[in-house]
Amino acid sequence: MLAEGALAAGCRFFAGYPITPASEVYEVMMRELPARGGLALSAPDEISSLCYCVGASLRGLKAMTATSGPGWALMIETVQYALMTETPVVVALVQRLGPSTGGATQGAQGDVWLAEFSTSGGYTLPVFSPSNAAECFELALHAFNWSERLRTPVVLLSDKEVGMTSEVVDDDALQLPSLVNRSGVTGAADYAPYALDEPDGVPAFAAVGGEVKVTATGSAHDRRGRLRKNSPEVIEVLLHLQHKIEAHAEEMALVRPDLDSGARCLLISYGVTARAARQAVSKLRSEGSRISFLQIQSLFPIPRRWLDQATASVEAVFIAEENLTGQYRAALASSLSGKRTYGINKIGGLISPQEITRAVREVMA
Repeated sequence: MLAEGALAAGCRFFAGYPITPASEVYEVMMRELPARGGLALSAPDEISSLCYCVGASLRGLKAMTATSGPGWALMIETVQYALMTETPVVVALVQRLGPSTGGATQGAQGDVWLAEFSTSGGYTLPVFSPSNAAECFELALHAFNWSERLRTPVVLLSDKEVGMTSEVVDDDALQLPSLVNRSGVTGAADYAPYALDEPDGVPAFAAVGGEVKVTATGSAHDRRGRLRKNSPEVIEVLLHLQHKIEAHAEEMALVRPDLDSGARCLLISYGVTARAARQAVSKLRSEGSRISFLQIQSLFPIPRRWLDQATASVEAVFIAEENLTGQYRAALASSLSGKRTYGINKIGGLISPQEITRAVREVMA
């Protein structure tokens, strides 16, 4: 469904290298994209995969690749190039147990930091996290929309169980956004590829090899793409890379809230673990517990307004995620200051609803 969502979003170029558990995305795109008028390439490695996608996007095509943790590690330099050149591209990152090549057929949610904090300078990459097949389809559209609108790389952070589970999807129940295409220029005699009206704006796009000269450089540059060092204009261009994301953070926020105004505690989760968390909340409520639940679909930028609303009156916050150290919990720390915060963590297997209910009971008893 992630691949089908990409096709529905208007993806017309895919390059990939098979890697478990992202190979299903590769398989569908290689089969379906050419049949729908697009181009799908089998790349010799992960580095080439993303490089091909960036090149296709610079020509004006909506582009995507798919990989898992080891492949993403190889792609990071090209991700930063896409960030710096403001090139829209979507990366479907299907997590598996790490580190290194880890357990290719074992699930995990251990790539949160690797996905979000992979850029020199700590620039925010939008990261969306689906928990089921329907959300894979919906969030693929959102990922492409924000990538095109803000001219930025976007990560679709799935996990092994979501990526390799067969589910029935009710097409009529899908909540689909309208499609967005990047704004472009044609025939501009004095085109500056990084010109901005406002710091949080986005430059108009012109395809490389088109009617106007385009400079696409990963080095620090001014509005025309000329290499410069530490000039006020260069710093302004660099600040803009972060400002354009921050300015649209609330608009980008996607959550599935199930809040109880009288709740004593809040449970937060994402991805496949959100499914167990939702079951745990139902069980705890059946026992008389007052608990709220917040499934976060847009991990980054952090949906702070929703967090403020969900935590306003609770005593404790639990974050359930399938990794060792509580990666998303650490990322949320500054947004949860003043609240008692507890991690529900595990590696090597799914977190069960029973494990979540037991952890909440022990603290809230």
